[in-house]
Amino acid sequence: MNNEFEKIDKIKVDALEEILGKKFPVLDDGFVRVVDYMGSDDSIVQAARVSYGKGTKKVNEDRGLIRYLLRNRHTTPFEMCEIKLHVRVPMDAWRQWIRHRTANINEYSTRYSLAIEASQKTDPNEWRMQSKDNKQGSEGFFPFELGSKLSERELELQNFAREIYQERLDFGVAREQARKDLPLSTYTEAYWKVDLHNLLHFLELRMHHHAQFEIRSYALAIGKEILARWCPVTWEAFQDYRTNSLELSSMEVQLLKLIAAQKNEEAKALADQFGWLKKTDGVLKAHRERNEFESKLSVLEIKAPWM
Repeated sequence: MNNEFEKIDKIKVDALEEILGKKFPVLDDGFVRVVDYMGSDDSIVQAARVSYGKGTKKVNEDRGLIRYLLRNRHTTPFEMCEIKLHVRVPMDAWRQWIRHRTANINEYSTRYSLAIEASQKTDPNEWRMQSKDNKQGSEGFFPFELGSKLSERELELQNFAREIYQERLDFGVAREQARKDLPLSTYTEAYWKVDLHNLLHFLELRMHHHAQFEIRSYALAIGKEILARWCPVTWEAFQDYRTNSLELSSMEVQLLKLIAAQKNEEAKALADQFGWLKKTDGVLKAHRERNEFESKLSVLEIKAPWM
């Protein structure tokens, strides 16, 4: 009988093995840690070359292939890698987290167990003001004196909510009902298993400077402390082609061509044609696309012709 059994060694990443189970602190009482993983940069290369069979490749060729795949959004090979994380996160940030419906999740249940006795606290220097241009964002911070008052009231609210919760439990109220008035600042824990392709999508959105600070803190910890160790070539390419790159719309390309050719008046006319330069009492009205283009020009150290 022909024996076609071939022993295959499980891929291990030494840099990641060293931190299995290690808690990386996030915010005041949260953390993220690796529980298990499958695959590595080598798995991406292996999947991409499956049609070629066996063969030796140089390290620089493997790196070039991963960069090519990521640059051109050939995502399937990245799905060959998976990682399982254990996270401790405030419930309001967790609500944003689980909007990414491309992972396997098992969350700590306050129907069966007592709620985690910890809530995210806000430092007096960290109270953010509502953005005037972005309804879902923030900009700037309140003065320390007011921040101290806000932090004091926050603590009062959290302590009172916890007192009411405990009181209900002492009376014998069911845990599933006693929990209903706990604040969203209460920490929860979960296991989150995701493939590398979907992890990169998560990080691209949640590491962005427009993402809410709290969830961005977790994304940065996952990227810098975990992904950088697990798949360093992918992490390098991800930074080059996603987080530190610029994406231009067709309108932005047209404008940039005119600006590069020093045709500033034509660029202004075209921007006006796009509806970017509407004014109220002689002052430019806020316009999100124009603001985003101005930010990209700023990175390139180019001044917009209408500024």
